[in-house]
Amino acid sequence: MLVGYSSSSEDDESEAGGDAAAKSGSKSCPRKCQEEEDGHSCSPVRKKPKTEEGVTKARLPLPGCLLAMFPDEVDPDTEDSCIHGGRIRSFKHERGNWATYVYLPYHPEDEFKELLEELLSAAGTCGVALTSQEEFHLSLSQTVVLRHHWIQPFTQSLKAGLANSKRFVCSAGRLKVYCNAEKTRTFLGMEVCTGNVQLLDLVQVVDKTMTEFRLDTFYKDPSFHVSLAWCVGDKTAQMEDCIQELQRLVEQHEEGPFVLRLDCVELRCRTGNKTFCFPLKQ
Repeated sequence: MLVGYSSSSEDDESEAGGDAAAKSGSKSCPRKCQEEEDGHSCSPVRKKPKTEEGVTKARLPLPGCLLAMFPDEVDPDTEDSCIHGGRIRSFKHERGNWATYVYLPYHPEDEFKELLEELLSAAGTCGVALTSQEEFHLSLSQTVVLRHHWIQPFTQSLKAGLANSKRFVCSAGRLKVYCNAEKTRTFLGMEVCTGNVQLLDLVQVVDKTMTEFRLDTFYKDPSFHVSLAWCVGDKTAQMEDCIQELQRLVEQHEEGPFVLRLDCVELRCRTGNKTFCFPLKQ
Protein backbone atom coordinates (compact mmCIF):
# COMPACT_ATOMS: atom_id res chain seq x y z
CA MET A 1 0.00 0.00 0.00
CA LEU A 2 2.94 2.32 0.52
CA VAL A 3 3.56 4.64 -2.41
CA GLY A 4 6.94 4.02 -3.99
CA TYR A 5 9.32 6.93 -3.44
CA SER A 6 12.69 7.35 -5.11
CA SER A 7 15.23 10.13 -5.17
CA SER A 8 15.20 12.58 -8.04
CA SER A 9 19.01 12.33 -7.96
CA GLU A 10 18.66 9.12 -10.00
CA ASP A 11 17.21 11.10 -12.88
CA ASP A 12 19.88 13.75 -12.46
CA GLU A 13 22.60 11.12 -12.66
CA SER A 14 21.03 9.59 -15.77
CA GLU A 15 21.02 12.97 -17.44
CA ALA A 16 24.60 13.55 -16.37
CA GLY A 17 25.59 10.19 -17.84
CA GLY A 18 23.92 11.13 -21.12
CA ASP A 19 25.83 14.40 -21.26
CA ALA A 20 29.09 12.59 -20.60
CA ALA A 21 28.41 10.14 -23.40
CA ALA A 22 27.54 12.94 -25.79
CA LYS A 23 30.75 14.76 -24.97
CA SER A 24 32.73 11.58 -25.41
CA GLY A 25 31.16 11.06 -28.83
CA SER A 26 31.97 14.58 -29.98
CA LYS A 27 35.64 14.24 -28.98
CA SER A 28 36.02 11.00 -30.90
CA CYS A 29 34.51 12.36 -34.12
CA PRO A 30 37.83 13.42 -35.81
CA ARG A 31 39.31 10.02 -35.05
CA LYS A 32 36.22 8.26 -36.41
CA CYS A 33 36.32 10.26 -39.64
CA GLN A 34 40.02 9.47 -40.05
CA GLU A 35 39.35 5.75 -39.48
CA GLU A 36 36.60 5.76 -42.13
CA GLU A 37 38.94 7.47 -44.57
CA ASP A 38 41.52 4.72 -43.89
CA GLY A 39 38.89 2.09 -44.66
CA HIS A 40 38.45 0.93 -41.10
CA SER A 41 35.14 0.89 -39.23
CA CYS A 42 35.07 1.04 -35.46
CA SER A 43 32.91 2.60 -32.81
CA PRO A 44 34.11 5.38 -30.58
CA VAL A 45 34.99 4.45 -27.02
CA ARG A 46 32.09 5.43 -24.73
CA LYS A 47 32.48 6.29 -21.10
CA LYS A 48 30.68 3.83 -18.82
CA PRO A 49 27.76 5.25 -16.86
CA LYS A 50 28.24 5.42 -13.12
CA THR A 51 25.87 2.49 -12.63
CA GLU A 52 28.21 0.28 -14.65
CA GLU A 53 31.15 1.36 -12.53
CA GLY A 54 29.48 -0.14 -9.44
CA VAL A 55 28.70 3.17 -7.85
CA THR A 56 26.00 2.71 -5.21
CA LYS A 57 23.30 5.33 -5.31
CA ALA A 58 22.05 6.66 -2.02
CA ARG A 59 18.27 6.70 -1.72
CA LEU A 60 16.56 9.44 0.20
CA PRO A 61 14.66 8.29 3.31
CA LEU A 62 10.88 8.03 3.04
CA PRO A 63 9.37 11.34 4.25
CA GLY A 64 7.60 11.21 7.60
CA CYS A 65 4.47 12.70 6.05
CA LEU A 66 4.12 9.65 3.83
CA LEU A 67 4.66 7.26 6.72
CA ALA A 68 1.95 9.04 8.71
CA MET A 69 -0.51 8.49 5.87
CA PHE A 70 -0.55 4.76 6.55
CA PRO A 71 -0.83 4.18 10.34
CA ASP A 72 -2.25 0.69 9.81
CA GLU A 73 0.94 -0.55 8.19
CA VAL A 74 2.88 -2.70 10.62
CA ASP A 75 6.62 -3.21 10.50
CA PRO A 76 7.58 -6.89 10.12
CA ASP A 77 9.51 -6.65 13.38
CA THR A 78 6.24 -6.18 15.26
CA GLU A 79 5.44 -9.84 14.54
CA ASP A 80 8.26 -10.79 16.93
CA SER A 81 6.64 -12.10 20.12
CA CYS A 82 9.73 -11.11 22.12
CA ILE A 83 8.75 -7.43 21.94
CA HIS A 84 5.18 -8.20 23.04
CA GLY A 85 5.97 -10.01 26.27
CA GLY A 86 5.83 -13.36 24.49
CA ARG A 87 2.32 -12.86 23.17
CA ILE A 88 1.51 -14.52 19.85
CA ARG A 89 -1.00 -13.20 17.32
CA SER A 90 -4.14 -15.28 16.91
CA PHE A 91 -3.86 -14.56 13.17
CA LYS A 92 -1.01 -13.22 11.08
CA HIS A 93 -1.04 -9.53 10.29
CA GLU A 94 -1.79 -8.67 6.68
CA ARG A 95 -1.92 -5.23 5.14
CA GLY A 96 -5.46 -3.96 4.90
CA ASN A 97 -6.75 -6.33 7.60
CA TRP A 98 -7.73 -4.71 10.90
CA ALA A 99 -8.20 -6.69 14.11
CA THR A 100 -11.57 -5.65 15.52
CA TYR A 101 -13.56 -6.26 18.69
CA VAL A 102 -16.49 -4.73 20.59
CA TYR A 103 -16.43 -4.11 24.34
CA LEU A 104 -17.52 -2.13 27.38
CA PRO A 105 -14.68 -0.20 29.02
CA TYR A 106 -13.93 -0.46 32.75
CA HIS A 107 -12.23 2.45 34.48
CA PRO A 108 -10.53 1.06 37.61
CA GLU A 109 -10.57 2.82 40.96
CA ASP A 110 -7.74 2.90 43.50
CA GLU A 111 -9.31 0.08 45.50
CA PHE A 112 -9.26 -2.16 42.44
CA LYS A 113 -5.61 -1.34 41.69
CA GLU A 114 -4.58 -2.19 45.25
CA LEU A 115 -6.40 -5.52 45.09
CA LEU A 116 -4.84 -6.35 41.74
CA GLU A 117 -1.34 -5.85 43.14
CA GLU A 118 -2.15 -8.28 45.95
CA LEU A 119 -3.47 -10.83 43.46
CA LEU A 120 -0.38 -10.60 41.26
CA SER A 121 1.88 -11.03 44.27
CA ALA A 122 -0.07 -14.05 45.55
CA ALA A 123 -0.07 -15.68 42.10
CA GLY A 124 3.70 -15.18 41.89
CA THR A 125 4.11 -16.97 45.24
CA CYS A 126 2.21 -19.88 43.69
CA GLY A 127 4.64 -19.95 40.78
CA VAL A 128 2.57 -18.11 38.18
CA ALA A 129 3.99 -14.80 36.98
CA LEU A 130 1.02 -12.71 35.85
CA THR A 131 1.16 -9.45 33.92
CA SER A 132 -1.53 -6.85 34.56
CA GLN A 133 -3.75 -5.84 31.66
CA GLU A 134 -2.82 -2.46 30.22
CA GLU A 135 -6.50 -1.54 30.15
CA PHE A 136 -9.65 -3.25 31.38
CA HIS A 137 -12.83 -4.07 29.54
CA LEU A 138 -15.68 -6.54 29.16
CA SER A 139 -15.75 -8.15 25.72
CA LEU A 140 -18.98 -8.37 23.74
CA SER A 141 -17.49 -9.99 20.65
CA GLN A 142 -14.68 -12.21 19.52
CA THR A 143 -11.72 -10.57 17.80
CA VAL A 144 -12.44 -10.60 14.07
CA VAL A 145 -10.74 -9.24 10.97
CA LEU A 146 -12.18 -6.29 9.06
CA ARG A 147 -11.02 -5.07 5.69
CA HIS A 148 -10.32 -1.33 5.76
CA HIS A 149 -13.22 -0.45 3.45
CA TRP A 150 -15.63 -2.32 5.76
CA ILE A 151 -14.96 -0.14 8.78
CA GLN A 152 -17.43 2.64 8.01
CA PRO A 153 -20.43 0.41 7.14
CA PHE A 154 -19.60 -1.90 10.04
CA THR A 155 -19.63 0.90 12.62
CA GLN A 156 -22.75 2.43 11.05
CA SER A 157 -24.52 -0.90 11.44
CA LEU A 158 -23.51 -1.06 15.11
CA LYS A 159 -24.73 2.48 15.71
CA ALA A 160 -28.11 1.77 14.16
CA GLY A 161 -28.54 -1.45 16.14
CA LEU A 162 -27.69 0.25 19.45
CA ALA A 163 -30.07 3.19 18.93
CA ASN A 164 -32.52 1.94 21.55
CA SER A 165 -30.10 0.25 23.97
CA LYS A 166 -30.19 1.69 27.48
CA ARG A 167 -27.53 2.21 30.12
CA PHE A 168 -27.23 -0.20 33.01
CA VAL A 169 -24.87 -1.39 35.73
CA CYS A 170 -23.30 -4.81 36.09
CA SER A 171 -21.06 -6.18 38.82
CA ALA A 172 -18.45 -8.91 39.22
CA GLY A 173 -16.74 -10.47 42.21
CA ARG A 174 -15.80 -14.10 41.50
CA LEU A 175 -12.40 -14.91 40.04
CA LYS A 176 -12.19 -17.35 37.16
CA VAL A 177 -9.43 -18.75 34.94
CA TYR A 178 -9.69 -18.43 31.16
CA CYS A 179 -7.47 -19.68 28.33
CA ASN A 180 -7.70 -18.63 24.68
CA ALA A 181 -8.57 -21.11 21.94
CA GLU A 182 -4.97 -21.30 20.72
CA LYS A 183 -3.73 -22.14 24.24
CA THR A 184 -1.14 -19.38 23.92
CA ARG A 185 -2.32 -17.23 26.86
CA THR A 186 -4.03 -17.76 30.20
CA PHE A 187 -6.09 -15.05 31.89
CA LEU A 188 -7.26 -14.29 35.39
CA GLY A 189 -10.69 -12.72 35.09
CA MET A 190 -13.50 -11.51 37.33
CA GLU A 191 -16.84 -12.97 36.23
CA VAL A 192 -20.02 -10.90 36.06
CA CYS A 193 -22.73 -11.81 38.59
CA THR A 194 -25.37 -9.16 37.82
CA GLY A 195 -26.36 -7.57 34.51
CA ASN A 196 -26.14 -10.71 32.37
CA VAL A 197 -29.54 -10.18 30.76
CA GLN A 198 -28.63 -6.69 29.54
CA LEU A 199 -25.26 -7.92 28.31
CA LEU A 200 -26.91 -10.68 26.29
CA ASP A 201 -29.15 -8.06 24.69
CA LEU A 202 -26.10 -6.10 23.59
CA VAL A 203 -24.46 -9.25 22.24
CA GLN A 204 -27.52 -9.87 20.07
CA VAL A 205 -27.06 -6.44 18.50
CA VAL A 206 -23.35 -7.02 17.93
CA ASP A 207 -23.94 -10.53 16.55
CA LYS A 208 -26.43 -9.15 14.02
CA THR A 209 -23.77 -6.82 12.63
CA MET A 210 -21.21 -9.64 12.62
CA THR A 211 -23.61 -11.81 10.65
CA GLU A 212 -24.16 -9.06 8.09
CA PHE A 213 -20.43 -9.08 7.38
CA ARG A 214 -20.10 -12.88 7.62
CA LEU A 215 -17.89 -12.69 10.69
CA ASP A 216 -17.81 -14.94 13.75
CA THR A 217 -20.46 -14.21 16.35
CA PHE A 218 -19.93 -14.35 20.11
CA TYR A 219 -19.88 -17.54 22.17
CA LYS A 220 -23.22 -19.35 22.59
CA ASP A 221 -23.00 -19.48 26.38
CA PRO A 222 -20.69 -16.59 27.24
CA SER A 223 -19.01 -16.09 30.60
CA PHE A 224 -18.95 -12.30 30.77
CA HIS A 225 -15.89 -11.11 32.64
CA VAL A 226 -13.25 -8.44 32.99
CA SER A 227 -9.74 -9.79 32.43
CA LEU A 228 -7.35 -8.66 35.16
CA ALA A 229 -4.02 -10.20 34.19
CA TRP A 230 -2.43 -12.75 31.86
CA CYS A 231 0.54 -15.03 31.30
CA VAL A 232 1.99 -16.81 28.28
CA GLY A 233 0.97 -20.40 27.56
CA ASP A 234 -1.68 -22.67 29.02
CA LYS A 235 -1.30 -22.26 32.79
CA THR A 236 -4.86 -23.28 33.60
CA ALA A 237 -3.87 -26.08 35.97
CA GLN A 238 -1.41 -23.93 37.92
CA MET A 239 -3.92 -21.11 38.18
CA GLU A 240 -6.70 -23.42 39.35
CA ASP A 241 -4.42 -24.63 42.15
CA CYS A 242 -4.20 -21.15 43.63
CA ILE A 243 -7.56 -19.67 42.61
CA GLN A 244 -9.08 -20.27 46.06
CA GLU A 245 -6.25 -18.36 47.73
CA LEU A 246 -6.74 -15.50 45.28
CA GLN A 247 -10.49 -15.51 45.85
CA ARG A 248 -9.85 -15.27 49.58
CA LEU A 249 -8.04 -11.98 48.98
CA VAL A 250 -11.13 -10.70 47.16
CA GLU A 251 -13.48 -11.79 49.94
CA GLN A 252 -11.31 -10.49 52.77
CA HIS A 253 -10.40 -7.15 51.30
CA GLU A 254 -9.81 -4.26 53.71
CA GLU A 255 -13.32 -2.81 53.50
CA GLY A 256 -15.18 -6.09 52.99
CA PRO A 257 -15.65 -8.26 49.88
CA PHE A 258 -14.56 -6.40 46.77
CA VAL A 259 -17.18 -5.97 44.06
CA LEU A 260 -16.21 -4.70 40.64
CA ARG A 261 -18.87 -2.24 39.47
CA LEU A 262 -19.03 -1.51 35.76
CA ASP A 263 -21.19 1.41 34.60
CA CYS A 264 -22.31 0.40 31.12
CA VAL A 265 -22.89 3.82 29.58
CA GLU A 266 -20.89 3.47 26.39
CA LEU A 267 -20.10 0.60 24.04
CA ARG A 268 -16.89 0.79 22.05
CA CYS A 269 -15.49 -0.81 18.92
CA ARG A 270 -11.75 -0.92 18.40
CA THR A 271 -10.47 -1.66 14.93
CA GLY A 272 -6.75 -1.37 14.30
CA ASN A 273 -5.65 1.92 15.84
CA LYS A 274 -9.12 3.47 15.75
CA THR A 275 -11.75 3.45 18.51
CA PHE A 276 -15.43 4.21 17.88
CA CYS A 277 -17.75 5.10 20.78
CA PHE A 278 -21.49 4.45 20.96
CA PRO A 279 -23.20 6.09 23.96
CA LEU A 280 -26.18 4.17 25.37
CA LYS A 281 -29.49 5.88 26.11
CA GLN A 282 -30.16 7.16 29.63
